Amino acid sequence: MNWQNEVLKRKEEVINDTQSFLRIKSVLDESTITKEAPFGEGINEALQYLLQKAEQDGFRTKNLDGYAAHIEMGEGDEIVGILCHIDVVPEGDGWTKPPFGAEIEDGKIYARGAIDDKGPTMAIYHAMKLVKDLGLPLTKKVRMIIGTDEESDWRCVDHYFKHEEMPTLGFAPDADFPIINAEKGIIDAKINLDLPSLSDKECQLLSFESGRRFNMVPDYAKATVQLVEQTNKLKEAFDDFLQSEAVQGKMDMANSTITFTIEGVSAHAMEPNNGKNAGVLLATFLSSPPVMLDARGSTYVKWISEMFYGDTRGNRLGIACSDEISGELTVNAAMFRYEADGESEVGFNIRYPVTAVGEEIEQKLRSLGDGEIIHFTNSNPHYVEENHPLIETLSRVYEEQTGERTKLISIGGGTYARALKAGVAFGPLFPGREDVVHQKDEYMMIEDLLKATSIYTQAIYELAK
Repeated sequence: MNWQNEVLKRKEEVINDTQSFLRIKSVLDESTITKEAPFGEGINEALQYLLQKAEQDGFRTKNLDGYAAHIEMGEGDEIVGILCHIDVVPEGDGWTKPPFGAEIEDGKIYARGAIDDKGPTMAIYHAMKLVKDLGLPLTKKVRMIIGTDEESDWRCVDHYFKHEEMPTLGFAPDADFPIINAEKGIIDAKINLDLPSLSDKECQLLSFESGRRFNMVPDYAKATVQLVEQTNKLKEAFDDFLQSEAVQGKMDMANSTITFTIEGVSAHAMEPNNGKNAGVLLATFLSSPPVMLDARGSTYVKWISEMFYGDTRGNRLGIACSDEISGELTVNAAMFRYEADGESEVGFNIRYPVTAVGEEIEQKLRSLGDGEIIHFTNSNPHYVEENHPLIETLSRVYEEQTGERTKLISIGGGTYARALKAGVAFGPLFPGREDVVHQKDEYMMIEDLLKATSIYTQAIYELAK
């Protein structure tokens, strides 16, 4: 079977369906939550789009209360599960293309979700459709399991597996090719810092905010302070700081206040060094002369700077560790919320090695004594041995279609593969391609979309025949 030729026959259908799917703004929207749409209208619209298409194409479908769903074909006692997600992170700032326009330029489809994970989800859908249309014999069920809350709290798969059977084995098209068999543990933590009482000092920090998600390096930060004298000296220092850090920012004066903003560079939390953390940078500027904040505000920004500026490996938090399988622990300072007479929160995301223990990291964080941990979640590491039949099959498929040797990879990102007892991440990002996950102007190469569809088609058949 020439899988690539079969996909090319359906090229326009794959591209058009992918564009239509990407144009749905499937971002978590708590303002539009209903019983049928537990994560908002946009995500539910994307879910309904996919399920209606599947029903029209003759697949079996099941919707589990809007939290998750599956599309199924084949018969048998065993299940091959393919875990996809249709929710996407907020678009963020700085796009040069409409983030939900799905425009094609230079062989690329631009849209939030193009590579994470709606483009690959559509590749899986058409891979299943191709196996079905060709009438290839299967001895197992194949289920595309559709999640709707992967970018936040994974409530979707939690709900799904409370009601549905765990697949025998499977994969998630939500990372890199060739095969990712090791995923770091993931901790989300939020601390409410213990700070001094407000003082009457002239330059009071009124507010500080940055970040939207634990799993994104914040690309924008804003702080407001009371107006002070010698603003020219302050502006000169701020301009020098922006230039030294190679970022953009503004200092605006109005109504007896000064507002500072910094535009950083967003990136996935699994490697914070790929971005420029606007929140940490702004805190660092505000914690240094000539800025002289009140004791409460000064303690807040200094804690952020001292713990995170120039350190994404947890050394200053006392949690640094590494192993040969998955590398170093990483820390992304993700969310900051401060009000002069209210909250003083810092949220951060930790990716820890597969041989480390999440409970031990939690104990170290709680022993810091700098404040109260008001939020803590832990997703344990995930690891599949290299001689597992799943890896052997996917390795053979990848090598046959690409002519390249399969290399097993460890990542800091968390994919749906960890929701399976025997699951790996399998594509869609090919070696050498730019990783634009969670970044502005996210895109997927059309060539790669079609190539991935071909690989997924053979993989589904080989695993389920």
